[in-house]
Amino acid sequence: MHYGWVVVWITFIAVLVAAGVRSITGVIMVPLEQEFEWSRSTISFAFAINLVLYGFSGPFIAAGMIRFGIRKMMTYAMGLLVFGMVVSLFMTKIWQLHIIWGIIIGVGCGVFLTVLSAQVANNWFEKRRGFVLGLLMASTAAGQVIFLPLLSYLTETYTWRIGMSVFIVLGIVMVPLIFILMKDKPADKGVLPFGALQKVENSSVNRKNPIASSFEALWLGLRSLPFWLLSISFFICGLSTVGLISTHFIPASAHHGIPEVHAASLLAFMGVFNIIGTMFSGWLSDRFDNRWLLFWYYGLRGLSLLILPYALEMNSYVMLIGFAVFYGLDWIATVPPTIRLASDYFGKERGVIIYGWVFAAHQVGAGVAAFLGGYFYEVYHSYTLTFITAGVLCIVATLFVLSVKKKPDVIPVKEGNVG
Repeated sequence: MHYGWVVVWITFIAVLVAAGVRSITGVIMVPLEQEFEWSRSTISFAFAINLVLYGFSGPFIAAGMIRFGIRKMMTYAMGLLVFGMVVSLFMTKIWQLHIIWGIIIGVGCGVFLTVLSAQVANNWFEKRRGFVLGLLMASTAAGQVIFLPLLSYLTETYTWRIGMSVFIVLGIVMVPLIFILMKDKPADKGVLPFGALQKVENSSVNRKNPIASSFEALWLGLRSLPFWLLSISFFICGLSTVGLISTHFIPASAHHGIPEVHAASLLAFMGVFNIIGTMFSGWLSDRFDNRWLLFWYYGLRGLSLLILPYALEMNSYVMLIGFAVFYGLDWIATVPPTIRLASDYFGKERGVIIYGWVFAAHQVGAGVAAFLGGYFYEVYHSYTLTFITAGVLCIVATLFVLSVKKKPDVIPVKEGNVG
C-alpha cells in the first residue's frame, strides 16, 4: 500500500477529533448560559472569535507547513487543543471563555480545519486528489456524526465538563500517533506521490519566510478577480454553515421545544449525508466544471435554509429530517471545487496558500453568523430572520461562482515570430 494512504487516515482521524472539538460549541452554549448566567450574545462572541481567528490563521499555517513540515505543525496544534480544553474546565469568567475558546482553541483548530487537507492531498497525490480532498473534508462531518449525540447525552445527563473530557483523552492519544506515523512528504518514505511518474522539484516557496510567503500570495490574490469572487462566495459559505447551523441549530431547536438530544441527533444525521455529499463532491470535482458544481451547491443550500424556519415553527420532524438530508449533502461539498479552482488558477503549491486566504473569508462569514445569530435572537427572540437572510445570500453566491473564469494557458512566443 502506498504510504500516502496511511498519511490520509492519520489526517482523517486528527481532523475528526478537531472537528469534534469545534462542534461542541453548539452543545455547551445553553449549559454555559445556565451555569454562569452569561448572555447568549457574549457566548456567541467567543465562538465568533474562534471562527475568525482560525480562518485567518489558514494562509500562515499553509506557509508554515511548507517551511516547517506538516507533522510538526499537527503535533503542536493537537497539544494546544488539549491544553485549551483542560484549562476551560476551570474557567469562571467570560473573558476566560473568550481567550480559551476564542484564541487558544481557535488557533489549534485552525491547523486541522483550514488547509491541512489540501496540503496533504497536494503533497502526497498526483492522481485521485479530488477524492482525497473529499474524504478528508468528510472527516469534519464525521466528527459531528460520532461525537454530537454522545456529547449531548453526557452534557444533559452529567455536565458539559464530562463531555469535554472525552476530547481531552482523545487529544492525548493522538499526539504520539501523529508524531510517529505522520510524514511531511513522499520523499520521507522514499516514494513518489501517488500516481506521479517522476519526482517534482521543490519550488522557491519552501525557502521563504512563512509570513512573507503568505502576504506575497495575498498580494497576488488581491490583484485577481477570481480571488475576490471565490472569497465572497466562501464568505457566504461560512456564514450559512459553521457559523449558523453548527453554532445555532441546537439552540434554535430548543427555542421551539425540541429536546437538545434530539436536535443533536438531527445535526449528527446531517453529518451522515455530509460525509456522502463531500466525498461525492470530491469525485465530481475531478470530472466536471467546478464552477457549475458550486452553482448547484449554493443554490440548493439556499433553498433548504429558506424552508428551515417553517420546519421549526411547525415542529415537524419529517420536514426537519428532510432538511437534514438535503442540507447535509452539500454542507462541506463546496470545499473540494473551491480548492480545485484556486489550484487551477494560482498553481498547485501557491494555490494552497491562496485557498488559505479564501478560507479566511469563509471564517469571517462564520464569525459574523455566530455573533449575529445570538444577537438577533436576543433582539427578536427568533432565528427566522437569520435563517432566511442566509438562504437568500446563498442564492446570490451562485452568481459569483459562475463568474470565475479559468486562467488561460500561456502560449510561449518563439523567436522570430515577434512583431
